[in-house]
Amino acid sequence: MSLAVIGMIAGMALGFAGYFGGFGAFLLVAALGAVGFVVGRLVEGDLDLGDFFRPRDGRRR
Repeated sequence: MSLAVIGMIAGMALGFAGYFGGFGAFLLVAALGAVGFVVGRLVEGDLDLGDFFRPRDGRRR
């Protein structure tokens, strides 16, 4: 499945959540989608959990 189709499906899900559930449901779906994306990247091995906890300048403390 291409990234355009995945983006379209995600946009449609957010649109339905916003229309039927209001702004709170829109935010909930967006937040859970972001969490799912990060977890999926961690499982695939494309993302290292240490990337979130290292300083940006690369120095260790």
